Parts: sequence; C-alpha cells; structure tokens
Amino acid sequence: MNIAIDIGNSFTKVALFENNVIQETCRLDQEAYQQKVDQLLKEFKISQAIVSATGNLDMNWLHQLKKKVPILDFDQGTKVPFRNYYKTPQTLGLDRMALISAAAKEFDGQNCLIIDAGTCVTYDFIDDKKRYFGGMISPGWQMRFEALHEKTERLPLINAPENLTIPGVSTKSSIYSGVVKGLILEIDGFIDIYKADYEHLTVILTGGDGHRLSTQLKNDIFASSNFLMIGLNAILEFNTLHG
Repeated sequence: MNIAIDIGNSFTKVALFENNVIQETCRLDQEAYQQKVDQLLKEFKISQAIVSATGNLDMNWLHQLKKKVPILDFDQGTKVPFRNYYKTPQTLGLDRMALISAAAKEFDGQNCLIIDAGTCVTYDFIDDKKRYFGGMISPGWQMRFEALHEKTERLPLINAPENLTIPGVSTKSSIYSGVVKGLILEIDGFIDIYKADYEHLTVILTGGDGHRLSTQLKNDIFASSNFLMIGLNAILEFNTLHG
C-alpha cells in the first residue's frame, strides 16, 4: 500500500492507496496530519510514501518518517509520467505537476484539459502523446470577491451566496453575479478554445471550488475531488518502475 501526503499552507491531505485505488482520504489541519500518518503506518502494511510540500514541512518529522517507510520527496526534479516542455520547469507548481500526472495515468492516450478551481484557477493541457507545454493561471473564486472589496472603497465583501441574476438587482447581487458568471464564462471559454483545436478532449475539473462550478458549466466535464492525490500516487508508482 502507498501513502500520498500533500502538505499545503492551510491544511494537509492524506490518501491511502492499494493497487492504485484510494482506500481512505482525509483533509487535516497542520497539527493532526502527522498523527494520522503514524496511525496508518501502524494499521496497514505500507510499502512506500510520497510527500509533496507547498506549505511548511516539519523536517524533523520527515526525518523520523523516513526511518519507518521509504519516502519519495516530490519536487520539480522528480521524474513524472509525462514529457515536460514548460519553458521554466523549475517554477511549475507541484500541484500542477501532480494533476498533469493524474491525467497522464487515468486518461492515457487522450487530450486532457485539467482545471483546478482553488485559490487560483489553473488550466493545464496534456496531449494524447503525454506532452505538456503549459497552461493558464487566473484568480480563484474567493480571490475575486476579496479583490473587489480590498481594491475599492465601498464594495462589500460577499460572504454568503446571492441570487445569480443577470443583471444584478443590488450591489451584492451585482458582485456575486459578476464574479460567478464571469468565472463560469471564463472556464467554458477556455474549454471551447481547446475544443476548437482538439476534437476529442477530456476535461477534468477539480479543486476546492470545483463542486460549486461543475453543475453550472455548459461543457461536459469529469469532476474529481481527489485528482491531485491520484497524481501523487501515479508519480510514486512511476518512480518505483523507472527509478
């Protein structure tokens, strides 16, 4: 069995895999994930693990963990199951690398557009030959609301959903409709651009805000909340075979 650990700035995700299938997954605060990993190591026969850290990594904990199980430290130099033609590979985010790896594994031989709707919205395309050239990054759902509030004198911060009406009938509904409908049109627009060039295109939507957007898009998508963890496990397995 494998463990995939994704350490972020606000929380950490831990996923347990057996034969490339998720058996358990959890989202934990920074105080709890270490105990969870130790618990899984005691309960299951774990053969290896992968650690991805964009947040603060406790190096002492990692050192102790390496005494218990073989660890793959995931960084921009780690081997991945796709060909990377990004012009600045050293700046490519680990989360984006994991998502592209998941697409290469789960949708082998297909053109894939991976959309991660989180703090930022990232768009990454991998073709049917597993070639990656780049993507796009734009502000995420919450960031758009915060920018309107923080960069103006009087626009309020929207903390609760408003009615999505075109046009907005109040300042709050105008903000809500502008942000949400704007984001939906942006996502559908990028999908349409890729569909114009690639007739057969698989679209994957993931990330914390993916569930809020999936039912509002006009394009067909494959939605997965655990796509990044699947990608980390794919990278771990790839390095086991090609290490």
